[in-house]
Amino acid sequence: MSLDLEPPTRQPLELLSTRDRTLAVPDKSNRLATTKSGGKMVAQYWENIFTAKERGKHVVWYNGTALNPIFQAAGLEWCHGEAFSARLAAMHLEGPAQAAGEEYGYIGELCSYARTHLGCAVMTQKGITEKQSGIVGMVDQDELAAKLPSPDFFVNAYAGCSTGQQWDAMTYRVFGKEFPIFNVSLPMIWGNKPDAGYLRGKEWETTPKYVEEQLKKLIEFIEYQTKKPFDWDALSENMYYIKRASELRLEAMALCAAAPTPATYWDWVASIAPINFLPANQMLVDYFQAVKDEIQQRIIDNVSAVANERYRVYFDGIMNWNKLGWLTRKFAEFDVAVVAGRYTHDSFWQEPDLIDVDNPLLGMAQHYLICPINHGLKIMEELLIKRCDEYGIDGIAFHSTRTCRAMTNPQHILAKTAERDRGIKSFFFEGDVADASFYKDDQLESGLVAMLETIDMQRARALV
Repeated sequence: MSLDLEPPTRQPLELLSTRDRTLAVPDKSNRLATTKSGGKMVAQYWENIFTAKERGKHVVWYNGTALNPIFQAAGLEWCHGEAFSARLAAMHLEGPAQAAGEEYGYIGELCSYARTHLGCAVMTQKGITEKQSGIVGMVDQDELAAKLPSPDFFVNAYAGCSTGQQWDAMTYRVFGKEFPIFNVSLPMIWGNKPDAGYLRGKEWETTPKYVEEQLKKLIEFIEYQTKKPFDWDALSENMYYIKRASELRLEAMALCAAAPTPATYWDWVASIAPINFLPANQMLVDYFQAVKDEIQQRIIDNVSAVANERYRVYFDGIMNWNKLGWLTRKFAEFDVAVVAGRYTHDSFWQEPDLIDVDNPLLGMAQHYLICPINHGLKIMEELLIKRCDEYGIDGIAFHSTRTCRAMTNPQHILAKTAERDRGIKSFFFEGDVADASFYKDDQLESGLVAMLETIDMQRARALV
């Protein structure tokens, strides 16, 4: 679809105080209705996790990449550390877990995902030592952070993050080293050879095979822990559903190249949990079919995600879960449609053609390696320019995620690349994935306004 942006109007962008703007400006965002059903699916998933021990299920705690199709095929219940930390932050309930982690000795500069989840582990361990029937939090039932069931074992498979491996190692210690741990090593895709690029080159051809062999060892480990043979047919079935859900998700994302866009980055953020860790089944496919159907209907009805869309922005950085609704309204106030982002569009089964449902491990290994923080700069620059071209991007918002160095390290170079190769302006603002104290609204607003004024000047010069 072609972009048909109107020439810029020279309306002044007044920088009002946060309070004044919030009171004076109506909400101009128009989120998808179907994502609410995804929220209900996620809530049901966590309620099911909380009763896992009562149902006699084995529970695995894991961090990093999406190993859940393997766990599902093995009949396990799985708890993804980042996902639970993000959920607590989105519900503004991360405080008790972070306080527990701080009391245990984890400083505020540690990844707030890890800090929150380690705090949950401390609270979980407290429940065990108080002999609360294996269910965490009988003394703190009112605190969501204390409701996780204790693990039977840990699995770590972290790509591109210096914290991830140590995170699970420390959780293992919190539980007194009583539960086994299995580590999957995911090498960095450096992409610095002449033949290297996204999904191409000798490095890309050989590295996934190394990871595939580790996945086979992981399955042997799970068989030993559960005393049951692994169900390979179930894994193929799970990957069938994930592949189909991913195809629908990407088709829906592609529809958002239309201008004005029918859905935004914030809608895709709301859809991360379903594609990242919910059970693979027909419900997952139906969810993304419904998302795509709503987007298609919006295009037919000429319904836009942001009233009076004047700017199309790309978001680089992990989501600030405390501020999802706030940021949705904030960008829309300035007629900005945040259309795509590195976190949403280059993660989470984003290359379904790699999945072979009859022999799924290699395709899974390939996906685990293309985590957006596991590439060298050359590949990240390639992907950024590709997304900017696909979605007609005018500017980039770099979320300088305070406790995620892996995501923020290359951002200044990426900003220079976008301006050098496409003339795309950008701005930076501080925040964090699960610690609201790092977010400064005035910093975001002043940076955003300055970038939009520069875009207006560029457009005016282009008309001369």
